[in-house]
Amino acid sequence: MPNIKITAGIIFATFALFLSTVAPTTPIAWMLGILLLTIYLFSFEVVDVDEAAITIMVILGLTSLPLVYSVMGLDGGLVDNSKLFDGFSSNAVMSIIAVMIIGAGLDKTGLMTKVAAFILKMGGRSEGRIIPIVSSTVGFISSFMQNVGAAALFIPVVSRISSRSGVPMSRLLMPMGFTAILGGTITMVGSSPLILLNDLILTTNQGLPVENQMDTWGLFSVTPIGIALVATGIIYFMVAGKYVLPVIKKEKTETVSAVKYLQQVYQIDYDLYEIKVPSSSSLVGLKLDEIETIFKVRIVALQDENGKGVVGHDSVDRSTTIQANSIIGVLTSRSSVEEFVKGFKLELSDKIEQFTDLLSTQNCGTAEIVIPPNSSLVGKTARDVWLRKTYGLAMIALHRGGKTMKEGEGIRNMEFQSGDTLVVHVCWGDLERLQNNQDFIVVTSEYPRQEESRPEKIKWAGVFFALALFLVLFTDIKLSIALLTGALGMILTNVIKIEEAYRAVSWKTVFLLASLIPLGLAVSKTGTALWIAQETVKVVGDMAPWVILTSIVILATFFTLVMSNVGATILLVPIAVNIAIQVGADPAIYALAVAIATSNSFLIPTHQVNALIMGPGGYKVADFIKAGGVMTILFIVVMMLMMSIVF
Repeated sequence: MPNIKITAGIIFATFALFLSTVAPTTPIAWMLGILLLTIYLFSFEVVDVDEAAITIMVILGLTSLPLVYSVMGLDGGLVDNSKLFDGFSSNAVMSIIAVMIIGAGLDKTGLMTKVAAFILKMGGRSEGRIIPIVSSTVGFISSFMQNVGAAALFIPVVSRISSRSGVPMSRLLMPMGFTAILGGTITMVGSSPLILLNDLILTTNQGLPVENQMDTWGLFSVTPIGIALVATGIIYFMVAGKYVLPVIKKEKTETVSAVKYLQQVYQIDYDLYEIKVPSSSSLVGLKLDEIETIFKVRIVALQDENGKGVVGHDSVDRSTTIQANSIIGVLTSRSSVEEFVKGFKLELSDKIEQFTDLLSTQNCGTAEIVIPPNSSLVGKTARDVWLRKTYGLAMIALHRGGKTMKEGEGIRNMEFQSGDTLVVHVCWGDLERLQNNQDFIVVTSEYPRQEESRPEKIKWAGVFFALALFLVLFTDIKLSIALLTGALGMILTNVIKIEEAYRAVSWKTVFLLASLIPLGLAVSKTGTALWIAQETVKVVGDMAPWVILTSIVILATFFTLVMSNVGATILLVPIAVNIAIQVGADPAIYALAVAIATSNSFLIPTHQVNALIMGPGGYKVADFIKAGGVMTILFIVVMMLMMSIVF
């Protein structure tokens, strides 16, 4: 790979030298060289994309030094240093920051879990029904938040749907990812290029005559085009999905609690079982304390007939009464569960279904906890302290002096001693709270860390999300102010804490976007965009207007495959605007075409969303080429057709 980068660098440098001989002015010659350097850094990932963007910004800034611009043969810097950092305070950058915070706030309320439950209810186990429901939902969400954020939120949702429906992740993630990208074209806040476009129009206007200056676009200016593109993507996968989507079956992992470790170390043959309690069962009305010890079972979760499930501390304890038509999650051995089911005439499920989310390995599991010498629990029993109710610890075994005692052997009546090891079933959030509790030493360290969820804040999140949309739709206030109002509202009402808001922002994206804005300004100010436009017009200028616009769209599609969609937009918008002026077309429409076309990134996994789903889906580049090749062509055809209708 290093040899390829070196060879490519030599080719790019040679091409830059050639262009310098045909460029009409020295500033244009230097700008062409910097543009080629930008494309090279992005295409071959010499450094991270944000590092590349900052490098270009610094290079442009250094050209304002008298010593530097005199050596370069210039009369001044390629960009005004007073405008070099305007990107960091731009409307686009602040809007993206606000969108990220709003998305994180909605996630904190558990809204996405509710969405997953709804999709499972509507789609069942059919791939043909799941794909359009998931895809249309993600497409809608990504129209109001960054598409990579919408895709990130839905990866765990798709994982749960896959585990319950039996449809491989590889059959669901690619349609979800593609429609997340397509959904970003429904509104002007769905993708970074569209958020950036109005700022680029204002920047480009600075170098244009008054009669050619453009108006900015409204929030829903692109909506008909975006809806058509999303519909195309959904229909494409419904019709051709069975041919273009790979079937990648990953090694099956346990959906609920891992027990192999317990089996090896403590010879505990326990597993999790899901049991329904019919109204006719004699178990109805009994308390857990009356049945667990006798039948050697531990009930760790309950779901009532209304579908409300509980697990963890302050939920299930020995005084809990079994209700009719409830479902219970039981941790025990196979022989014990069979005896339990037979004795009370219960219905044993052949797999975990109702508790897939509640008792998933992401939420709960088995852990080892040691009682230290200074623990206040020494001399007390599990019954004395209500271990399960108080701490969320369902003890299934106690290891003492080289001997392991299990449920049914009176372990809950044994006084704790210093050095006792408790084997417990616990929710990871409860276990995390015990890390700083001096009564316990938590031995288990490898478990998913739980971030605090705030479902009680869902109303506040909805209020401020709606407020932000209202300000965007029905006022003339800047997009960034409208979105920041919603983000700030979520912070002040504790939907999301300020520290969490900072963590929610992808600073890589912020620096990438802000650092490249001066490049677009320099391309426009030096006349480079105008010169490239004039040269392009010489080739396609005599052709039909739709051919010229299609050529620009194809060029934008190519650029977004080899560099970031933000970089491609900044690079091509000034060029497209100047081409439009040269051929007498509307420059604002040409600029919009570029910003939409930079979402046409399906052929290889260079788009952030595609990179995000590649690992979980087990995809290879060939899978994207197979499925994305047709999608790329459909995107261009539908986009051009809709633009001709709408504009």
